[in-house]
Amino acid sequence: MSLAEAQAEVVPADVEPTGRQIEGRSPLRLAYARLRQDRLAMVSLVIVFLMMLLALSAPLWAHWTGHNYHQTYPKTGVDENGQPVGPNGEFWLGADSIGRDVLVRAIYGARVSLLVGLSSTLLATVFGVAVGVLSGFLAGWVDGVLARFLDILLSFPYVLVAILVAVTFGASVPLTIFVISFFSFAAMARVVRGQVISIREKEYIEAARSVGSSKMRIMVVDILPNLIAPVTVLATLLIPQAIVFESVLSYLGAGVDPSTPSWGSMLSEAQDYYRTAWWFLFVPAALLLLTTFSFNILGDGVRDAFDPRTERLFMRKRKKAKK
Repeated sequence: MSLAEAQAEVVPADVEPTGRQIEGRSPLRLAYARLRQDRLAMVSLVIVFLMMLLALSAPLWAHWTGHNYHQTYPKTGVDENGQPVGPNGEFWLGADSIGRDVLVRAIYGARVSLLVGLSSTLLATVFGVAVGVLSGFLAGWVDGVLARFLDILLSFPYVLVAILVAVTFGASVPLTIFVISFFSFAAMARVVRGQVISIREKEYIEAARSVGSSKMRIMVVDILPNLIAPVTVLATLLIPQAIVFESVLSYLGAGVDPSTPSWGSMLSEAQDYYRTAWWFLFVPAALLLLTTFSFNILGDGVRDAFDPRTERLFMRKRKKAKK
């Protein structure tokens, strides 16, 4: 009697197994499951989503309030002493020094900050991954040249360079995105380079070389999928840095165009009114703090979710709680 016949006698073919089948899960699904267990990260994710929704609905807020972000109301937005009026029925969060609606300008400022933060991070991620993979995998003189180039970029005083570029070419949103992404991709490339140097020595990379795979195929098919976790974590943490960078540049007058509302430019305009018009300073500062804090907490949660040790620590806590 063969082994298959013996198994058929022990377990009839028409009898379905009663036990639960084991389902394999990818690292992304495991990370998502761990992220869902992090309540603080999920709350931060909801706040980030609401902030994006608020930024997208900026024209609706302008329509509801009847105020445009650049329109001034010298008769109703400023009192007889030339001071901005506080929150009331017409200006829900008060007016600024020349009678503009603070709420509408802050919401339009969210559009600028999120646009700059997400766009610059996307560009920095794309170029950083490309440079890091080439530098780490090709090694030799290519790695030497690219690594020294990254060291030079990381040593630059980026704020001074950004001010110089703004003075030379004029402040604008595209220029701000370019400057932030140019100085952010070096950090991404350094991390990716280190990861690729460790990956290129793995057995499956040697196996791919032995079967005649090209260098491009190895980099795209065998290496890039293994970089999803560190790249995702670093990109999530680069977004709040880019938002703060844009606010600092706008505060110094080297960010977006002065006619475009930005949290940094609003803080610069409100610095002389913090005693008499607290709302003028509080609204953009609170939105900036809430947005960057939420992105940072979300980034920490994503980092923990991609760390396999997090699941073991969570299981230990559950066992201790049961005891």
